[in-house]
Amino acid sequence: MPVRSTQTGIIVVGGGLAGSEAAWQAAERGARVRLYEMRPVCPTPAHKTDRLAELVCSNSLKSDSPENCHGLLKQELTAYGSVIMLAARAHAIPAGSALAVDRDAFAAEVTARLTEHPRITIVRDEVKAIPEEKPVIIATGPLTSDRMAGALRDRFVDYLASADPSADTRDLLYFYDAISPIIAGDSIDHAVAFAASRYNKGGDDYLNCPFTQETYRRFWETIRSAELTPIHAFEEARYFERCLPIEVLAARGEDALRFGPMKPVGLIDPQTGRRPYAVVQLRLENREGTMYNMVGFQTRLKWGDQRRIFRTIPGLSDAEFLRYGSIHRNTFIAAPALLRETMQLKGDPGILLAGQLTGVEGYLESAGTGLLAGINAVKLLRGEAPVMLPTTTALGSLIHHICHANPRGFQPMNVNFGLLPPLDEPIRAKQERRQALAHRALRDLPGLT
Repeated sequence: MPVRSTQTGIIVVGGGLAGSEAAWQAAERGARVRLYEMRPVCPTPAHKTDRLAELVCSNSLKSDSPENCHGLLKQELTAYGSVIMLAARAHAIPAGSALAVDRDAFAAEVTARLTEHPRITIVRDEVKAIPEEKPVIIATGPLTSDRMAGALRDRFVDYLASADPSADTRDLLYFYDAISPIIAGDSIDHAVAFAASRYNKGGDDYLNCPFTQETYRRFWETIRSAELTPIHAFEEARYFERCLPIEVLAARGEDALRFGPMKPVGLIDPQTGRRPYAVVQLRLENREGTMYNMVGFQTRLKWGDQRRIFRTIPGLSDAEFLRYGSIHRNTFIAAPALLRETMQLKGDPGILLAGQLTGVEGYLESAGTGLLAGINAVKLLRGEAPVMLPTTTALGSLIHHICHANPRGFQPMNVNFGLLPPLDEPIRAKQERRQALAHRALRDLPGLT
């Protein structure tokens, strides 16, 4: 049922990828938007700047191939005029078949576009409670402030208590998220680290530090005995399975790292003419090549141990660390119990949620939920019914999943072809099947005004 607006504009709380996209979509459709971002007034444990849409972890937006679901999601967002995709294309840097960006230039581009938009007003202040004006989009992200988290918790508990008195009111879940180190490009030994992409896809866009079986085993044993940054004694270390710290992977067995982020498949070391036993890949952080990210090396190792251990990686003996890996707590809601597929909060449809706070994982997944929230906030403002995206689309299938998954043990989810309903006519060949799924998704993508 449409919600009657109590104001003539839209409030967006949070200036990350989801909040920035939501504000842009609403403003482009004629609404006036007040976008609240608490940085730099209130810093977070992970952000380094006050820019909108700052990329905290990786600078990669994942595969750009149309046969990959992340590639399909990019096409869907582009079709709706996504500001995140506009900025990403403008500041792309070489990354094989992936879309990676110069993170500083990317965030500066998004900040400039929103700042210069005539219908967007940016307010630098912390929002401590859910605004009474409707519609409002809460896109405060996984680093939601304690005050806002408390306000959301109170609203969720009240709703669950009225909807189902027997419901489990553990409404805000959490997991620990670690970020990878960044290394100065001129401190890498290029006589050891060789340039190549796996299977030669996209050119020689990565540097690869090769391991023999002996050096890999020593490296693995060193990680197993390293000191970790402590977490609060009263909190369980609950990680997102697809973004595990290297020390957690190492604890699963000797081969876990070389079958994970250190897998050498598709690579040949020009020094030996053979595939290495394992590799550490380094990905460009900026267009100038002065910074490289250690791919898949998110960690909560203590900084001293990071410096000591990572300098044993072949090619990194003199590595200068521009940013060490770190860990922070991420907050997200139990979306299956609390969220509609329109991004509206059950029990209070004038409140819309977007971004990682909803239980989606990934930069573009977050931006996508912000896109739909922004569009639906405008519809609420006009007195129109909000829309849901077809489950045959990448974004629609992801939102459907988080809203209908089993609430018990709910974990964040990336977009993937497994979320889409099967084709009417089954196709056995994986590549052809994915092409057909992508074609159907783009065919079914509705025009949203």
